[in-house]
Amino acid sequence: MSREPLPEVPLPRSFPRPRLRSTAAVFTTMAALAATSLVTGPSVAEPFSSAPCTLGRTDAHHSEGVDTWNTAYPRPARALDAVMVFLSFPDARPLTSPAELTADHFPATTRFFERASYGRFTLRPHPLPHWIRMPHPSTSYAIQRDWNAERRGAYLRDALAAADGQVDFSRYDVVYFVADPDAPGVDSDATKVVNLDVPLRADGTDIRRVVTVFEKHPPDRLVLAHETGHVFDLPDLYHRPMDGKGDWDTYVGDWDLMGSQFGLAPDLFAWHKWKLGWLERRQVACVRGPEPRRLTLEPLETGPGNAGIFGPGRGTKLAVVRTGADSALAFEARGAVANDTAVCRQGVLVYRVHSGAASGTGPIQVLDAHPHTEACWENSVYPPLADAPVAVGETFKVPGSNVRVTVTGRTESGAWDVEITAG
Repeated sequence: MSREPLPEVPLPRSFPRPRLRSTAAVFTTMAALAATSLVTGPSVAEPFSSAPCTLGRTDAHHSEGVDTWNTAYPRPARALDAVMVFLSFPDARPLTSPAELTADHFPATTRFFERASYGRFTLRPHPLPHWIRMPHPSTSYAIQRDWNAERRGAYLRDALAAADGQVDFSRYDVVYFVADPDAPGVDSDATKVVNLDVPLRADGTDIRRVVTVFEKHPPDRLVLAHETGHVFDLPDLYHRPMDGKGDWDTYVGDWDLMGSQFGLAPDLFAWHKWKLGWLERRQVACVRGPEPRRLTLEPLETGPGNAGIFGPGRGTKLAVVRTGADSALAFEARGAVANDTAVCRQGVLVYRVHSGAASGTGPIQVLDAHPHTEACWENSVYPPLADAPVAVGETFKVPGSNVRVTVTGRTESGAWDVEITAG
């Protein structure tokens, strides 16, 4: 899927290390993460948050602004229904069944979102039990990561026409077109969300975006959760090197699904949970003024929908220091629970947010509290950021500013006591 080149930005220091995957394998699997929207849909502002640390939504694609919701996207604040349409081709006989391919993604995708949303959102899959035959061979569509627009359009039109007699598209919020993974023309590098300038029309419904799934069986871990995140207006957080080589994960490392589906701590950032409506206004603390602010941050992963030792999970999840018209610093506590059970290091994570930066250009960048070390090199997607959180007893001063955070201790319930100075 398409990843545009990014401008030059300061990158965290990289260390030579053995990797679990070869460079070629990393490129192939990580490319399957991408969901490049071809065009933006209509941008309609729905009032959402008026906190003093709120960043306004901009014209940037998948802007990280949280003052309004873009109603061109379904908002995951309720149960949503997703149809899975399985497409076969005249040039191949499927070696897997729709049931097997459904099990590749569900219930894992639903469980990820239920944990991330504290039970506020459920994604309900509706898989067809049979294959639907496309009218042309798989090779005729020239499926690939940088897909020709004409061939891509033909694929989508053929898929919709083939399925329309068997699917009432007006019943669904999300559409997955799942291709036979063993067809000769199917490229697993090409999985993406396609946003359409001119929507497809079926059953009296405009279909503005489709998730085209070309994954192998079994697929990459959490790939469908990543792609579905784009359906909810979340951006890509990875970094594409200018030459296409090297590390893709220098912006956020393991710390958010939209950066890497292979991350050790793939739960969505608190900022994203705020954007999606899963955090209440009182769970976001706006830090201002020169005096230190003492706060207790609950672990991001705990909440009413995630049983654990941390209580009801309705306390402060996110602290924000506004740094500019479209920028802020965010502070959240990350622990080994729910979606983050494999986290490398626990502590208070600090990151920059830019609402004016488009998807794939670094709208969020994690700040490394330990820039001269790395951790979990055996399985982290980017070990230099695996130990980024601030631990108990440590103070971290944000480079280039007077903002600092000190983690003063832990509560009996496992929350993190912090002191934040806005500068």
